[in-house]
Amino acid sequence: MEPALPDVVELTKALIAAESITPARGQVFDVLEAALRPLGFTVTRFVEGEAPDGPVENLLATRAGTGTHLAFAGHLDVVPPGEGWTAGAFTPEIRGDLLYGRGAVDMKGAVAAFAAAAARVPGATASLLITGDEEGPATFGTPRLIERMAERGVRPDLCLVGEPTSAHRLGDTIKIGRRGSVVITVDVPGKQGHVAYPHLADNPIPRFLRALAEVDAIVLDQGNDWFQPSNLEIIDVHTGNVASNVIPGKASARVSIRFNDLQRGPELIERVRAAVHAHAPEAIVEGRVFGDAFLTHPGPLSTLVADAVEARLGIRPELSTSGGTSDARFLVKLCPVIEFGLLNATMHKLDEAVALADLHALTDIYAGVLERIASSSRP
Repeated sequence: MEPALPDVVELTKALIAAESITPARGQVFDVLEAALRPLGFTVTRFVEGEAPDGPVENLLATRAGTGTHLAFAGHLDVVPPGEGWTAGAFTPEIRGDLLYGRGAVDMKGAVAAFAAAAARVPGATASLLITGDEEGPATFGTPRLIERMAERGVRPDLCLVGEPTSAHRLGDTIKIGRRGSVVITVDVPGKQGHVAYPHLADNPIPRFLRALAEVDAIVLDQGNDWFQPSNLEIIDVHTGNVASNVIPGKASARVSIRFNDLQRGPELIERVRAAVHAHAPEAIVEGRVFGDAFLTHPGPLSTLVADAVEARLGIRPELSTSGGTSDARFLVKLCPVIEFGLLNATMHKLDEAVALADLHALTDIYAGVLERIASSSRP
């Protein structure tokens, strides 16, 4: 007797019901593994890391077949649900034409859709790269998956990330790149003292403000054919001073930059450091690059997915690089990467929901992609 093929709605419900706030592990991976093994996938799971960024569970599922090797990358961790849901965030519920629950859109629905699609195209060479830490710092997530893949000699030809890229209706947008992200902290030291005796203190705020004004005036670029201009935002300033008669001993700020492929993260940190040091040479300026910008130029991969979308929905997707970062920033080191998935209108919101029709249509599209690669030769 042939095993029952996974139903995309029922699998999405089962994944939602397995609470998996980032960093995730355990039951939600049990559910996915149980769906994949009957489809011919060899499943490897591993847990890495310690608090505060871990422990994190990751899953690598591989299946040999014909044609180009397509990897589907995704995550099973979700952001905290918050208060105010109409029903339980981890109690999947169908109301009308929608399935509600945390992760329905971002991105348990897409993971379920790919599993259901893989069941319909058993001859395709495919793998699933699934992490429990995409919504968090990603320290022990996709980068560790890539290391395990290298150890096993697993290297896909193409990669499709199932992030919710659709903006107004399913199929309207494919992401072919993402901006980079860097966060920079600025600490300007002074000397605390009484406001009535300023000569005995050193107020850091005047030079701190001059430094921030210079940072805020930086114009990075005007964008290019595929990316909007890079933007720098001062997102936090504080002294920690709650008294009205005290000169603070330090002034601090955080700067966030989302940048295109004209910029590089380490160079942006140095540029901000130079602007700050021009006014406050003693300042401590430190930055963390969360990912550099990348672009997968329009070509065979984006055409492959766009053709499958058009065949199912009758629309041609727009190619875009908008939005925040994703784990595609790591995967692009392996092979060409694009992102395509569900409607993103309710992701990270209360009462996150996916249309049932979209789950079925996305399954059809992913199956269409697999059918096309199963008949193709490896690059």
